[in-house]
Amino acid sequence: MNTTTTAPAATAPAAAEADPLRLTLVVGSNRHGRFGPVVADWLLGRIRGRDDLVAEVVDVAETALPMSLEPTPEATAALSGITPKLARADAFVVLTPEYNHSFPAGLKNLVDWHFTEWQAKPVGLVSYGGLSGGLRAVEHLRQVFAELHAVTVRDTVSFHHAGASFDDRGALRDPSGPDAAAKTMLDQLVWWGRALREARVNRPYGG
Repeated sequence: MNTTTTAPAATAPAAAEADPLRLTLVVGSNRHGRFGPVVADWLLGRIRGRDDLVAEVVDVAETALPMSLEPTPEATAALSGITPKLARADAFVVLTPEYNHSFPAGLKNLVDWHFTEWQAKPVGLVSYGGLSGGLRAVEHLRQVFAELHAVTVRDTVSFHHAGASFDDRGALRDPSGPDAAAKTMLDQLVWWGRALREARVNRPYGG
């Protein structure tokens, strides 16, 4: 009798789990002379060095969303370049400075123009600033994303006295700590991203 067995073919969920997560990086600063692009470039290097994430960027400074939340033709045109990037994302990283003890109004406005795009997806938070490193902005963002039914991951990356952390070429003077922190945060984001992606497919979120 032939007792040879063959391994079962990979199931669709298992195959999907191996697919890279689509990650949208939201750059939250729009202040003149902002430092955000320096941190964003470093962060994108960490993301693009992984085979489990595929990144694209939404930059608040490059949007023209009115503050009224009125669906004008101008708002619709601006949203056409933003909303699809949020809708197709499996996960997000939000990069924020700290302005006056919180995060920028332009970032809040972009967040508020959307709702279902954030739902049942994980959010990693990266901040920069002076003495606090932007951590007060991060704590406020956690409350906002909880209201939007998103899941913020526990570990963050923060740069205290950010300007002194990078040299004139935009390279970190001492990358060991930030690189390790970014890996931890992105590992958590991938875990939650895969779990929630599978959950949304099998049990659409109705919150």
